[in-house]
Amino acid sequence: MRVIAMMVCMFLASSLFAQDCVKNARGETVCGNGRTAAAGNPNTGRGAAAHTNSNGVTTTQTASGGKAKTKNGRGVAQGPNGKTCAKGKYEAGCTK
Repeated sequence: MRVIAMMVCMFLASSLFAQDCVKNARGETVCGNGRTAAAGNPNTGRGAAAHTNSNGVTTTQTASGGKAKTKNGRGVAQGPNGKTCAKGKYEAGCTK
């Protein structure tokens, strides 16, 4: 499973246009061009890709099946197990 997740991450990272890749302090390789980004963690073999649309909403998808839509610190995230969490201006919470 780790090999497949790493291959997916490598595919996402290599397919980015005008990529700028850096290795951060935790050993993760992060690539992006300002509107699209991909990240991979060599310790866990997990990857994630993020895309920002014209309205400023960032959609993130992880290799394990999690999805999130965020803007200005607010958003909705859905885990691979179906749990949905939301954070608004004054409140936050999760439902199963």
